[in-house]
Amino acid sequence: MSNLSSSTQDSRETQTQIETNASTTEPKPSYVKLAMRNMVRKGSKSLKHFALTTIGLVGILVGLAYLTR
Repeated sequence: MSNLSSSTQDSRETQTQIETNASTTEPKPSYVKLAMRNMVRKGSKSLKHFALTTIGLVGILVGLAYLTR
């Protein structure tokens, strides 16, 4: 009986080692995937920053176009 429980314990340890090795060999998520996940999580804050960046960039381009006409 102890031999059977020992075998079960060994198989559990082996399974745990395999799972640990599999999790360490998985590639890290790409920067784009992390950025998209972060954007979904933060929602309106990301949209606000995107809008401000867009308005600022358009403002700079219009300003440069006005100055160099």
